[in-house]
Amino acid sequence: MEERSLRITGTDTGFFNKLTKTLTKMLIPTRIGINGMLVTVKRNAMLKNYENFAKENENYNNDELEKKFEEAYTVYLESLDKHIMDSIYKKVKNGTASDFEKDALSKYYEVTSLKEKDYIDYKYRKQKYLIDLDWQGINVNAKEKVKQKYISFYVYKMDSLYKSILKNYSIKLADTTNVYDSTKEWIYTKIFYTLEEYIQKILSLKIENYSDEFEGIKEEYERFQSFTVGKLDTRDNIEKNMVLLGISRKLFTHSIPLIVAEQCYEKLLKDARILVQDTKIANKREKAYGMLINLIEDYNVKLLSTKVFWQDLSKRDEYKKFWDKYQKISKLKETDFIEYVKQKEILFIKDDLKKIHENDCKVDYSKLETYYKRKLLDYGQIVELRNECKSYGKYVGNIRNVVNKISA
Repeated sequence: MEERSLRITGTDTGFFNKLTKTLTKMLIPTRIGINGMLVTVKRNAMLKNYENFAKENENYNNDELEKKFEEAYTVYLESLDKHIMDSIYKKVKNGTASDFEKDALSKYYEVTSLKEKDYIDYKYRKQKYLIDLDWQGINVNAKEKVKQKYISFYVYKMDSLYKSILKNYSIKLADTTNVYDSTKEWIYTKIFYTLEEYIQKILSLKIENYSDEFEGIKEEYERFQSFTVGKLDTRDNIEKNMVLLGISRKLFTHSIPLIVAEQCYEKLLKDARILVQDTKIANKREKAYGMLINLIEDYNVKLLSTKVFWQDLSKRDEYKKFWDKYQKISKLKETDFIEYVKQKEILFIKDDLKKIHENDCKVDYSKLETYYKRKLLDYGQIVELRNECKSYGKYVGNIRNVVNKISA
């Protein structure tokens, strides 16, 4: 019997492994429930402290209320972090996780991987990730009253986090000049991605819940919404980023200072110029050209016209002359729209031709120059001189064919 029992124990270890796994799977929901309750308790405490802090009450010390809120907020984040590691991680490990939970854990590791590369970016993005994950659960499962209480905190905190993330990227660019730097392409991409994410997740909530405060950007927000449907080509993406930059000039003037916004516009102008000169289909090229003209106008109206400090005073004086011409042309918009469009294009083309020569561009814009000159020719601004010669008059004489010999 002893020999048989030993043999059974030694050969049937799979049974005990299966039993252990089954018990673990049975116990996980209980652990999740406990963690869920813990998160709820910490969340409620944090929201209560936030409401006290958000109220303008002269009878209380705001610094003290802010300190209490930040302490409760830190504890709340820790409970969310613990929930992911104690619950979601174990569910994924045991094969009982939903697709949502698998995706949540994948994004969690994506955020934590930033810790060694860029700690500041990691610090803000982890907070953003945890709060957003909790909001997704509240938005689906919680009652309307709970949602409304959380939205106020969610918008306030996410606003602050996005501004900090964008400011971190701006610092990386601000230590250079206001000229676009191709070696920092990844930073420009991050800025546009972060702006798009903010508008989709936070600005949409703000407009939905506090619409009166955002009357000034509703039109641009609706323009952005048109780019969220369907597949976008290169022209659409440049135009979408142009709209994002336009909105950022109203929402993130401190997080994305003018010197950084100028570099972002220069990056878009480079992309748009290349698209115009590389597009071979005439119809698509005309659409790309129309987008480039709109981008040049946006750049001048929303950024350069508000620029106060110029490193080169001669460029400032030159721009003032350009701006005076633009304002004069703008008056034609109401009286003669066709002439307004024509004169505006002529002004922008001539100015852009100067810029691509002056800036010592590393990009070969020779095809774009030819295209621009063809436009100016069509508008009667330049004359084409053909490479040929004609002689007029009557000539009399004999034509002799002379063979020139070279002596050795």
